Amino acid sequence: MHETGSPGSAADGAHLPVPAPADPCGDLLLKIQQGDEQAFERLYREQSSILLATALRVLRNRSLAEEVLQEIFTEVWVNCHSYRTQAGSGRAWLTTMCRRRAIDRVRAVQAQQNRDFTQGVKEAHVNEPDVQDAVLTQVEAARAQTALQTLPEEQATAIAMAYYQELSHSEIAQRLDVPLGTVKSRIRDGMRRLRAQLGGAR
Repeated sequence: MHETGSPGSAADGAHLPVPAPADPCGDLLLKIQQGDEQAFERLYREQSSILLATALRVLRNRSLAEEVLQEIFTEVWVNCHSYRTQAGSGRAWLTTMCRRRAIDRVRAVQAQQNRDFTQGVKEAHVNEPDVQDAVLTQVEAARAQTALQTLPEEQATAIAMAYYQELSHSEIAQRLDVPLGTVKSRIRDGMRRLRAQLGGAR
């Protein structure tokens, strides 16, 4: 039989290397909770490139991704106590925070674009009539005036009030004392006639 466990042998663990932390990122976060600035700097060096790549995959914009990265590490320093080892690894906690902030930024950017578009439409309608002017805007004013004279009077009047006086359908209906549907029909039928006459001038 072979002898076992001689003094100083590897079997008694005397020469085994000291194991590294199972979660080095989480270990740094715990130190940051205690105000360890060196741990914070090390965390930034080791994790910033990974987190920037994560944000960039979501945002597709480096400038926005860098802003998100800055927000993440500000949050880490100010609110690091929200990290709990029971919830998972430190890197998983950082990555989850990064994805959430990046998605929030995408939504914020999209919401701003939607607001800008809506505002632009509203501003456009302030100075434009409430009817389509695809025909009259593609021909010279003189030709348009001439073509209008060939329309039945009620159609020409409704179109002129819409385009030249910039009145809405409702305003035209009130001034002519006719139903709103009648105004729309007159303008629609008149525009159809104008297309037939001026289509070649586009």
